[in-house]
Amino acid sequence: MNNMSLEMLEKLEAKVQMAVDTISLLQMEIEELKETNESLTAEANELRSNRETLAQDNDKLQNDHQAWQERVRTLLGKMDHVE
Repeated sequence: MNNMSLEMLEKLEAKVQMAVDTISLLQMEIEELKETNESLTAEANELRSNRETLAQDNDKLQNDHQAWQERVRTLLGKMDHVE
């Protein structure tokens, strides 16, 4: 092999090594992104669940409020009859 071929082979080897290193780094980044995605998905699910709980609590409180308003109206109506 002449010097030129050896030089080209070394350059090719260096490029292949750079490509392998880049692929390794990208694989690590992908793993990190997967972990982040899983974490965000879990957080989103928790927030969704909390929102549903709050919506149910809100409905109950609104119903309780309406019931109290009815009771107050009834009592006020009875007081009007007393006067």
